Amino acid sequence: MTATLIWIVVGLVAIGLYLSWTAGRLDRLHTRIDAARAALDAQLLRRASVAQELATSGVLDPAASIVLYQAAHAARQAEGEQREVAESELSQALRAVFGEPEQVDVVRQAPGGEDAAGELAAAVRRVPMARRFHNDAVRAARALRRHRKVRWFRLAGHAPFPLAFEMDDEPPVALADRP
Repeated sequence: MTATLIWIVVGLVAIGLYLSWTAGRLDRLHTRIDAARAALDAQLLRRASVAQELATSGVLDPAASIVLYQAAHAARQAEGEQREVAESELSQALRAVFGEPEQVDVVRQAPGGEDAAGELAAAVRRVPMARRFHNDAVRAARALRRHRKVRWFRLAGHAPFPLAFEMDDEPPVALADRP
């Protein structure tokens, strides 16, 4: 009788430790999602800011400046569900404006254009990486939250279900190859 009671207590302690470890892992994944989302937001803001600066610099032709400025402004102002659409539209505007390598060369030849083109190229390359890190963290958290033990014991607490950030982040070919 005593041996059975000891084994039951040991079993319950083992189950409790396992559930505690799983809850800690889920908490770390949620923290990783928050950090990745902050990094993604910073990269998206940087890309929009550089695009706005370039649009107002007078280096681009007026039509391209207007298209780029409006898309960058909309991306900076968008919130919630509209953010993904606005960021996709900024990607499309960047591809439209910088679709030809000649346009990038025009920017590079202007005073201060070499730095502006380099900064924009770096910004458009970092956005897909930041989005990939965020979506990978979301995918890992979703996979763990789908397990029965997480649902049955409510190990996720009141944390919202993580959502991936889906957008068109393909950089313009003329900028993607720049160092």
